Amino acid sequence: MSMYEESAKPSEPFLLFLLHLLQDLKKSILAFLLSFPTSLFALILLFLLAYNGFSVFYIHLPFPVKSPPVPANFYPENTAGESMRNGFSSSSSSTTSKFASLVMYSMKEEDPPVILKTHLPPLHKPNFSITPITESSVSRPRRVRKPKRKLKSLPSEARSGSFPAMIAEFFAGNSTTSCKFRFFMTWISSKSFGERELLAMESLFKSHPKACLVIVSSSMNSRKGSQFLRPLLNKGFRVMAIDPDFDYVFKNTYAEAWFDSLRKGNVNPGEVSLGQNLSNLLRLGLLYKFGGIYVDTDIIVLKSFSKLRNVIGAQTIDVETGNWSRLNNAVLIFDKHHPLLYKFIQEFALTFDGNKWGHNGPYLVSRVVSRLSGRPGFNFTVLPPSAFYPVDWSRIRSLFRGPRDQLHSRWLHEKLRHIQSQSLAVHLWNSQSRKLKVEKGSIINHIMLNCCISCNSAIARL
Repeated sequence: MSMYEESAKPSEPFLLFLLHLLQDLKKSILAFLLSFPTSLFALILLFLLAYNGFSVFYIHLPFPVKSPPVPANFYPENTAGESMRNGFSSSSSSTTSKFASLVMYSMKEEDPPVILKTHLPPLHKPNFSITPITESSVSRPRRVRKPKRKLKSLPSEARSGSFPAMIAEFFAGNSTTSCKFRFFMTWISSKSFGERELLAMESLFKSHPKACLVIVSSSMNSRKGSQFLRPLLNKGFRVMAIDPDFDYVFKNTYAEAWFDSLRKGNVNPGEVSLGQNLSNLLRLGLLYKFGGIYVDTDIIVLKSFSKLRNVIGAQTIDVETGNWSRLNNAVLIFDKHHPLLYKFIQEFALTFDGNKWGHNGPYLVSRVVSRLSGRPGFNFTVLPPSAFYPVDWSRIRSLFRGPRDQLHSRWLHEKLRHIQSQSLAVHLWNSQSRKLKVEKGSIINHIMLNCCISCNSAIARL
């Protein structure tokens, strides 16, 4: 070994000295720690154990200190017109659509659910859904797209071009028969007419023998529907069933774009029967294109409408002011291209809400007429409730009950006399009365016997 290597190696006494120094330092540290109170020493140990555990089992959150805005999908609230005379208003809100109801449509002119409130539905806050935040959505926000919902089916339609031609030819008549009154009914359902609808047609022809009735319905324009209408045709009455042609009826109106969006799935049909809402719009389009009289299939006609022109009926009135508080669209009598009909169609397309009963029907016509009241250029008349709605839907049961005692019998005769003298028609409010039996001696029993043509035993089943 060289002298250089020997000098570079540390001496053994120095190493021994360093070792004793470290041992003394260790003893001093231990003595210092042991001089602390036991509780403090235990607290330090717990702190060290907690720190060690946190460092091993820590949770890493991918969020930045300041989170970016949460992408959300909002369904806008559609304001449903201005307040009416009685201070009521209606607004629309979007909710989750019910697509199962699109396979088959309830087409009858339904009435409101049985509730004891007669005012418009309260305002609802719009429902919305918020997209949950994920690690990918934080690093790169995604654009939330509203899924397109396409309808599985729509009611069958007439071939393009045949619809207006067939109706024009039907209304034109011939040298022996002519149409003095043009009536329309709509029926969007897979089922055919029943005995109650037959009575409605018979009452119409008994009051208007020279009327022509067009039933816009795919189910009635069938072999079964033809068999149902055959007795009336055999008696010389003019009635025709035809498939609806929505494209023609809605063309050049606000309904055209709305219906196109509905077909593409860009309109939420809502919880209310789409068939009912389509009927609300279809009746407006038919009268706007052709002019005439529309009646629901549960309207019993008592007298001729010959003196009526551009008329809509009030359903209820304000007892204090005497002004109407709600209108109804079960009976509409208007000239072709009447501006009020155009406003009705516009309101339907711009404020459609499929989740509120009546929003696109009775409440719609009420909103529009309330806003247009007093404005020039709209010539129409609002008839009192006694004209078409002598009994409100909440009291329709009273017309089906027979006399219970002498006092009740007296009341029934007085009510019947008032209806016969003041009313032009009676609305049966099918959704409320369809399951009711016509009792002997009831008001409806007397009305049916006066309005029927065949007057068979089927009346008792109405």
